[in-house]
Amino acid sequence: MKKTIAFLLLLFLETQVNAWGFWGHQRINRIAVFLLPPEMISFYKENIDFITEHAVDPDKRRYSIAEEAPRHYIDLDHYCTLPCDSMPHRWKDAVAKYSEDTLKAYGIVPWHIQTMMYRLEDAFKAKDKQKILRTSADIGHYIADSNVPLHTTENYNGAQTNQVGIHGFWESRIPELFGEDYDYFIGKAEFVAKPSERIWATIMESHRALDSVFGFEKQISQSFPADTKYAFDTRGVTTSKMYSEEYTLAYSKMMDGMVERKMRRSIKMVADIWFTCWVNAGSPDFKKIETHQHTAQEQEEMEAEEKAWKEKKKAMYGHPHAETGSEGVK
Repeated sequence: MKKTIAFLLLLFLETQVNAWGFWGHQRINRIAVFLLPPEMISFYKENIDFITEHAVDPDKRRYSIAEEAPRHYIDLDHYCTLPCDSMPHRWKDAVAKYSEDTLKAYGIVPWHIQTMMYRLEDAFKAKDKQKILRTSADIGHYIADSNVPLHTTENYNGAQTNQVGIHGFWESRIPELFGEDYDYFIGKAEFVAKPSERIWATIMESHRALDSVFGFEKQISQSFPADTKYAFDTRGVTTSKMYSEEYTLAYSKMMDGMVERKMRRSIKMVADIWFTCWVNAGSPDFKKIETHQHTAQEQEEMEAEEKAWKEKKKAMYGHPHAETGSEGVK
């Protein structure tokens, strides 16, 4: 019976994705839909392809909008060392202590998630289908980022520890290779009474994991011969050097399934926050949700963002990282 249920769920999960990289963000949003209560799930399932596809919009915007970049991370080690009791959790307090310019320079993801919650609540209250879907997709991305340890440090891609490429390795290569076998039976969405506490607990948990993220990769690297650490993958006319499956599996095992745990927690948190915003908005009836067309300006902005991402004439603003695990390493 369990195998049958698992098979049926996988049918729902099948989707063509570009590959935390694009593959992880899209999988997180997609599976979060199945945790929602009956009053919400029908609406979200009807629009699951949109929620999935647009999970990566915030990363695409980083090629055209400089202000987008700091919404994805917080360099916590710029401000404090664990346990970071001195770090203000309220935006006004943080601004008073460090200045708004400083906060934006080193990332604002915990505060931006709260901003997005207000926007999603407003979208529910307005019964605006397009805003509900776009904001749901976007907030799912930021929540997922907050669960990634490498989104909480200035050493986000290993430059300070001679581990350049570790960002894409951790959040793209590992889940793309092994994510299909992760356990996605997670539970049901629950109301979050104190969102700020939940968000900051997530940030701190992510930050505490950095020792393992960096330390274990160092250990594995020292024990692997160079000719087994990397592999070459050819897709079309492009050949990329990347971490081998053998090396990736060894790293994943040494971390004791950390990436899978972080994906599961991301999925649960996304569903919990969607549900919380809906409840806070008065639990509107989805049968009364109205479809509003995008304004000409909104449509123009979306097309410009998509074009900038496809052309990639500019580097990604902020902390650049691989979109897929097949982009290779230096």
